[in-house]
Amino acid sequence: MKKFNIRKVLDGLTASSSSSSAAASPPSGSRENDMIQETLQSEHFQLCKTLRHGFPYQPSSMAFDPVQKILAIGTQSGALRLFGRAGVECYCQHESGSAVIQLEFLVNEGALVSALADDSIHLWNLRQKLPAILHSLKFNRERITFCHLPFQSKWLYVGTERGNIHIVNVESFTLSGYVIMWNKAIELSSKSHPGPVVHISDNPMDEGKLLIGFECGIVVLWDLKSKKADYRYNYDEAIHSVAWHHEGKQFVCSHSDGTLTTWNVRIPAKPAQIITPHGKQPKDGKKPEPCKPILKVEYKTTRAGEPFMILCGGLSYDTVGRRACLTVMHGKSTAVLEMDYSIVDFLTLCETPYPNDFQEPYAVVVLLEKDLVVIDLAQIGYPIFENPYPLSIHESPVTCCEYYADCPAEIIPALYSVGSKQKRQGFSKKEWPVSGGNWGQGTLSFSEIIITGHADGSIKFWDASALMLQVLYKLKTAKVFEKPRSKEEKSSTDIVDEDPFAIQILSWCPESRVLCVAGVSAHVIVYRFSKQEVTTEVVQLLEVRMQCELNEVESPEGGGEQASAVSTPGTSSSPQTSLPQSHPSTSSNNSSDGLRDNVPCLKVRSSPLKQSPGYQVELLIQLVWVSGEPPQQITSLAVNSAYGLVAFGNGNGLAVVDYLQKTLLLNMSTAELYGSTDPHHRQPRSPRKARQPSAGFCDGNDASATPEERCKSPTSAKISRKINMIADQKDDARDNSFSRSRSSSVTSIDRESREVVSSLYFCDSLSKRSETLAVPSLWVGTSLGGMMAITLSVPSTPEQRMQQPVGVSFCGSVVRLKGGILRMAQLDASGTFLPHVYEPWYEPNAPEEEREPPRRRRPTSLPSSQENQDCQYIVVCSEKQAKVVALPSQNCIYEHNITEASFVLRADVVTMTCGVGLACFCANGHIMTLSLPSLRPLLDVNYLPLTDMRIARTFCFSNQGQALYLTSPTEIQRITYSQETCDNLQEMLGELFTPVETPEAPNRGFFKGLFGGGAQSLDREDLFGEVTAGKASRSLAQHIPGPGGMEGMKGAASGVVGELARARIALDERGQKLGELEERTAAMMSSADSFSKHAHDIMLKYKDKKWYQL
Repeated sequence: MKKFNIRKVLDGLTASSSSSSAAASPPSGSRENDMIQETLQSEHFQLCKTLRHGFPYQPSSMAFDPVQKILAIGTQSGALRLFGRAGVECYCQHESGSAVIQLEFLVNEGALVSALADDSIHLWNLRQKLPAILHSLKFNRERITFCHLPFQSKWLYVGTERGNIHIVNVESFTLSGYVIMWNKAIELSSKSHPGPVVHISDNPMDEGKLLIGFECGIVVLWDLKSKKADYRYNYDEAIHSVAWHHEGKQFVCSHSDGTLTTWNVRIPAKPAQIITPHGKQPKDGKKPEPCKPILKVEYKTTRAGEPFMILCGGLSYDTVGRRACLTVMHGKSTAVLEMDYSIVDFLTLCETPYPNDFQEPYAVVVLLEKDLVVIDLAQIGYPIFENPYPLSIHESPVTCCEYYADCPAEIIPALYSVGSKQKRQGFSKKEWPVSGGNWGQGTLSFSEIIITGHADGSIKFWDASALMLQVLYKLKTAKVFEKPRSKEEKSSTDIVDEDPFAIQILSWCPESRVLCVAGVSAHVIVYRFSKQEVTTEVVQLLEVRMQCELNEVESPEGGGEQASAVSTPGTSSSPQTSLPQSHPSTSSNNSSDGLRDNVPCLKVRSSPLKQSPGYQVELLIQLVWVSGEPPQQITSLAVNSAYGLVAFGNGNGLAVVDYLQKTLLLNMSTAELYGSTDPHHRQPRSPRKARQPSAGFCDGNDASATPEERCKSPTSAKISRKINMIADQKDDARDNSFSRSRSSSVTSIDRESREVVSSLYFCDSLSKRSETLAVPSLWVGTSLGGMMAITLSVPSTPEQRMQQPVGVSFCGSVVRLKGGILRMAQLDASGTFLPHVYEPWYEPNAPEEEREPPRRRRPTSLPSSQENQDCQYIVVCSEKQAKVVALPSQNCIYEHNITEASFVLRADVVTMTCGVGLACFCANGHIMTLSLPSLRPLLDVNYLPLTDMRIARTFCFSNQGQALYLTSPTEIQRITYSQETCDNLQEMLGELFTPVETPEAPNRGFFKGLFGGGAQSLDREDLFGEVTAGKASRSLAQHIPGPGGMEGMKGAASGVVGELARARIALDERGQKLGELEERTAAMMSSADSFSKHAHDIMLKYKDKKWYQL
């Protein structure tokens, strides 16, 4: 996994430096300026990528290792995704970014060859947790079109656009001097070029025979030893693919006219059979009508039954609009399996890796444009396997995302129990066939949940614990509304042209399990979690009329203590338990005739709503049209279960709703929130169009973006505009003039001046200067940098809470910052993070007698932090700077300018193992962390320049050093900024390669062995080696050593390259030792003979002599 060189800032930097200045000291005796011992240091931070989840974006190729059971997928952007068993995934990237056109596994060797569109081939080592490239070879003069690596071979055949075939040694990644030229392969009498090589394979029974398919329709059986063509097969139609019968006596070709031709190897004159699987057979015996090209065919045999012929394409031309199909022909039966998306590639999984044995196919892996499907061939009806990978992130385009680390332990089982009932039925009963690899040893000790909001109004909860990702539960918010049957029936009150149910903002309390969502059609839905099924006869509806007449708030009434529980006409409405009266549509967008007044954007469901266990609707809030003008889209949202309140804001102001009493508590413009301390000179609002164009929901200004690339969040228009200003060097001093308006109906002038509620935060705080006890409060941040406080008087007992209104008191402005407010948080006197207060979860549908006794709201902080609450700190982060303000004095004690030339897109106060900090992601790609409360810079990494709105819309930080963003419309990229996680990452990652013995080769049988009918082997080393074939031209290709490093080289030493080399070295050593032993044995025998001869001579010499004659 790539790590990034970071610029860690010296811890010695203090808050009084040039970029971080402290405010004036408070009066003596106050505790707010006491030095707080901070535990977070720069060595606690390191940034690196961890995992990528989701479907590979724009896939282009696929390969499967039948022994290791690993699947590899290449993409058009040069990415490589490897899949093993559930939870074993890996992401790699080619530096060039060129499309991966083909992948070839070195079966059971832990290596993979990739061929790219830039005419380079690469050898990947998969024996390490983070695969790396060992070798690369870049072709200079020819374009690569097809590659083939025979099973248990080290010689890779590379076909080119010119029709030539080159041979690469995968040990050294060098070219052999052996080349098959196109003009030698085809007949010399042929005057035209045969086109690119579209297929290469060796005869299953004879490795010395190579089958070469040219695009024009010519197929050549090449004898590698004699270097000439044995047979040439001609057909009038272009070839797309070729497949062998395992006995090597027949092969099948798929053609561009939708035909399949079967050829006998020894009869090249004409095909043995021509069929058109999807062609209409004329009665008069004429040739069938041509069909669409058959892009690929595979021919797989079975020992006990008929062979399988599997193909994609070939449909007749009159099937216009029909979805892509995979055809399975087995004996006399033909099954046509329709797919949801176009087919990129497919592979048939077989029991044996040996091409010269009965294949025994058991499954087909189909790679679609936006999905991966595995079909069970062994069961009747060809059911699909249940996919264990999180590949459905893009089922509907993701519009928003939130990440919750360190969640309550019981929330994941609760979501899983209700989500398991939503699973589809009818899957294959067999185990998922891609089952290679092993899980990592180390795990993270905390629970993690990712929530994604989608364009169709659905919300998905994902378990992201332990570097894995699996869907827990899916909620469909669109069920609350009536769906138009057709585009003609579309309501004239819609404010978006498409995806009216798209999720815009999520606010979730994991402890109380209360969920609140804001939709793009200016609606808010409050959900509560229940384990019981209920049927709601009438959905509780509250309509809110928010309008902002700027010319009427020049001298607003004072911001004294007001209780806005009293509803006034035009500012609030009572709960609606019936559908609003429908109004006739009008053709005028700027209609002021009253026809579109008090009308919501979406129609609420009129029939009873059956709500399954899980999240169930508590209250629906809809903003209505005002005097012919549409409601402004919601820009901020917060919910608190302890108070029973939900707050939301937009360009018109702030609304607070009591979702327990189903009443509107507060509805005010931002100017009214300021009261007499309003720092802005308000101008009359400019006229707005009544309908919002959908162009405001596209990434940048590209109105032709695909549905997956559309940005449904209204922030995109604002962010795009800011990025363009930065790019054009137009960054001026108007830091406070940037509006956070998320409505594309606002004109550019109005967008500059309108103040939008951009951030909300509920907490118990010392909001007033005179307070000594923390009280329930709502903090409000605006797009012009203002932060205001509202105190709430919440009745103490449950009975009083349901009967008495919640009191409201306005505290006015607390602090001002440059740029729009993004995040607010609270620290206690010791600098410890104070989490939100909440009400513990209880079953809302339980009978009255079974309900637990009422529980008071309680903070999640430790008891020690509740002591001495005479001082608190609030952390406020805007697009430009961060401030820490002491309460109740409201003195700014620390200030830090985060960026000058750019702006912050996302900021979160995060809890780490060693403390609490502020994490920021800027539009210029920098990720920064600051200590709290002193705002010392601890980390600054230039990680990811903002390339599209998707990243800005989905980037989010979480606790324990975790973060994520959508790197493509279909993939989530998880990163960590924790040094501890980076250090343990290798241990936590899964292993792709596991030692597995290669199955035994098929038995040749007695008679085949006796008469030579079995598979013929070939000494490729002798044929393609430098001694025989010579060296290839240096200008043809350039060898590039890979960045695999020592670990990669160690892996290679035990891989195919190393295994072959070590075997050869061991053999040489063994031969040398045997030779030495033979020589020594011969010398000993010679010595023994000599000794025997000398002994015999001495015996003869002294045989007849007496002892005294010696």
